[in-house]
Amino acid sequence: MLFTVLSAVLAQAPAAAPNEPLDFTRQVKVLYRVVACAGDEPIPAHLDAKVVDAHCKELGRRIEKYRKTWVGEAMPFIQALKPAGLPTTVVYPFGGGDLISALTTYPEASDITTMSLEHAGDPRRIDTVTSKELAASLALIRSTSSGLLVANDSKTENLMKGQRGELPGQLSFFLIGLAVHGFEPVSLKYVKPNPDGSLRTLTGADLAASEAKQAKLLHKSWVSPDFSEAFDNLELVFVKKGEDPKTQARVHRHFAQNLSDTNFGQDEGMKNYLDKKGRIVAMTKAASYLLWRDHFSTIRDYLLSHMEFMVSDSTGIPPRFAKKAGFEQQAYGRFTESFLGANPQYNEDFRALWKTAKPLAFRYGYLDKNLSMHMLVTFKAKP
Repeated sequence: MLFTVLSAVLAQAPAAAPNEPLDFTRQVKVLYRVVACAGDEPIPAHLDAKVVDAHCKELGRRIEKYRKTWVGEAMPFIQALKPAGLPTTVVYPFGGGDLISALTTYPEASDITTMSLEHAGDPRRIDTVTSKELAASLALIRSTSSGLLVANDSKTENLMKGQRGELPGQLSFFLIGLAVHGFEPVSLKYVKPNPDGSLRTLTGADLAASEAKQAKLLHKSWVSPDFSEAFDNLELVFVKKGEDPKTQARVHRHFAQNLSDTNFGQDEGMKNYLDKKGRIVAMTKAASYLLWRDHFSTIRDYLLSHMEFMVSDSTGIPPRFAKKAGFEQQAYGRFTESFLGANPQYNEDFRALWKTAKPLAFRYGYLDKNLSMHMLVTFKAKP
């Protein structure tokens, strides 16, 4: 797939000198209109407006349901739990495609970093996709985004499907998240961390050098992307509709990253990038209980040494690690056992914690093994 579309998409690369940053703002605004059904960008002439309208009618129903059940219920509930003065910098490990939940959990966020096995995706294919291809691609986006919009959980197979096709799956999910919350994109660029943690933006020369290099598979059981490694990590600047981008812009960066100790643990650039964030708030959900595992200790230790507050399901940080690092935890809903098989002792610790749980009226990520809704808040213990 990658090599068959190279000649077409090369012609659609933004005009820039070889060493100047590439800006994909035009493409992201078209995607926002076509995929997320928002914004004022005209539908391009090479696309069938009827296909887009049909997609938007169906997607609109799901968005309205999310707004009622999650923006209307979960957002105020979580907001009421937060102490004053929290950072507005969010770090969300294992957050594949899930900008929508980050904005629900932290609507005040000014800087959001998500990290997962999924690559951001190539936005240029919107310039060459046919109407027939678009209909199939939009159907795939509706199908794969339904977990986030309906069940507040994105299944692994849906995330993997978004790694191939005519529309960039991760970016499409992010744009739907913006639309749900009344935000709109300002610019889109692609980045990579330098060893010192600073970021370098994709240039024309970078794109030319990496165009034929397919994005790397980050886990043996995952699906290999069908686009260039140039489009691994994105930087999406956005604002609330009507706000001034010069003074009120917010930023979301997504990094394709295997967060195990043997990968993230050896990535000095990524670790330094996160360290430069300073104090943060965090979240995770539906994360396969990876933070319970010894070989994900680097990302777990990063969170415990930098965060002030964290919202999660039971895939968050086990009590023995949280307490040792000076945190308290409050449980909500019901929990009997982890949805997936995981450490028996940590399950026992969580059962003890949930004996004093408070009621919960919405789903946050995984259900437990008995299909009970639950949520965990981890916060700094009072001196």
